[in-house]
Parts: sequence; structure tokens; C-alpha cells
Amino acid sequence: MPVIDLHTHSHCSDGALSPADLVRQAARAGVRVLALTDHDSVDGVEEAAAEAAVQGMQLLPGLELSTVWKGISVHIVGLGVDIEDPGLREGLERQANARGERAHMIGERLGKARLPGAYEGALELAGNEPNRISRTHFAQWLLAGGHVGSMQGAFDKYLGNGRPADVPMPWVELPDALALIRGAGGTGVLAHPGRYPLTRTKLRSLIAAFIEAGGEAMEVATATEKPDMVRYLGQLAVQMGLDASQGSDFHGPHMPWIHLGRFAPLPAGCRPVWRRWISSEDEPGQRALI
Repeated sequence: MPVIDLHTHSHCSDGALSPADLVRQAARAGVRVLALTDHDSVDGVEEAAAEAAVQGMQLLPGLELSTVWKGISVHIVGLGVDIEDPGLREGLERQANARGERAHMIGERLGKARLPGAYEGALELAGNEPNRISRTHFAQWLLAGGHVGSMQGAFDKYLGNGRPADVPMPWVELPDALALIRGAGGTGVLAHPGRYPLTRTKLRSLIAAFIEAGGEAMEVATATEKPDMVRYLGQLAVQMGLDASQGSDFHGPHMPWIHLGRFAPLPAGCRPVWRRWISSEDEPGQRALI
């Protein structure tokens, strides 16, 4: 079976590598089918697809939408989307503008915390694209400047919930995000469900709401999930009738504990989401792949 990684990021959102470099590194890691799923952006898909053709890989166009469910930030991966769909493009423009406004507010709050120049530093790390700035870029700036000892420390001290530079983001509601993905011909996948601060009962409620809104799959295996959680998520996917997905959630070499194409296999009984685009285990198909 080919190595399939359906959750990765480039510098078109908060990843470190260009889309082409990401594809080249994935090829070296043995990945045969790759999805580029940048946060609220499809800007890197064409570059990644061109390099994937050079490398003899399949590139599945995707993205990761930031949404809100009952006041909790939830991420939805869209796989197999038409990146030229007008509705999707319009929705992503709204998300990007909101992200840019939030970045200015985070910079202002860090300035009040006696950390001037944070916005300018994050902007440079985001490739001088104001609407691509994320909290990760601010965390990188804080770490590089010696203001914190780790990326997690940046969130614990400044950027996390209730911290001095915590700026709630007006993301789209969960049903609206899934409508954008489905309208673009894509499949909605609940991203890393084991990471949300939810009890198992509330996680089931989230998944039920996700299904009701048109969600069709959930991530079961990612690079940072513990084996017990992978097994539990696999059971949930089977019980609730969802396809199962997998992916590294790779962001770049600055996170050396995550490797492209390396995560636990899907538990027995799971129905792989990639069967929608790959005709057999040995021969990747062409439908919705570019």
C-alpha cells in the first residue's frame, strides 16, 4: 500500500516549507499520496501539484478551515476540493481578512505587554503576507527573541486562552465551514478530534453535530496521537459511520517530533477516506487528484 499523508502545511499558512519543498520532502519520506491542507488557504495547491507531478506523486487539493462549535475552536479538513470554486474563494477571503485583523490586535496586546515589534516580526515570518499571520508566527517570534523557552511556552505565557495576547477569532460556524467544503465538491474531515478540550461525551456531541452538518470523515491517526486514542477514535469512526483519515499534521523541521508519512496505521474495521479518490491500494486513481 502506498504511504498516504492527508494533513500537511506549507508556508502558505503556518508551515515552514514552500509547497514545492514540502512535496520534495514528502517524496523523500516515501509518501505517494499527499494532501496539502493549509489553514484557510489553497494558495499553495498549484505549486504543490506541479512538483508532485515531477516527483511521480499524487496531490490531493485540500485545506484546513478554522471553525467554531459551541464557543470551542474546531478545525475541519476539506479534501478533494475544487480550489477555483467561487463560493470557497469568497469564504477564504473572509477568513483571511479576519485573520489579518486579529494579527494586528495580537501585536497591539503584545506591545502593551512590553514586547514591541511583535506584529512586524510575525509579518516577516509569514512571508510579508498580513492575512497569513497566525499565532504560530507570533510564537516563533517570541521564541527567536528569547522571550520564551519554547513554542508551547509562548502560548502558555502570552497567546493561549486567557493570556495577555489572547484574541478570540470570529471564525465561521461549523455548518458554514462544511457548506463551503461540500459546495466545492470536497469531503469534510473532522481534524485531530482527540486534541479538543472535551470529555468523551462532549466529543460524541461534536461528532454528531459534524455529521448533521454534512461531515463525512474524521481523522483517526495523526503523528501526535497516543495508541489508546487512535484505537478509541477508530472505534468512534466505525460506530458513527464516518470514514477514517490519517495525516502527520506536518509543519516543518522546526517541529522535529513530527515526520511526513509517519503515524499509526488505521485500526481494523475503519473505512479509509482515501478510497474516494484512490481506485485500489496499489494504483492511485485520478478522480479529484491533480
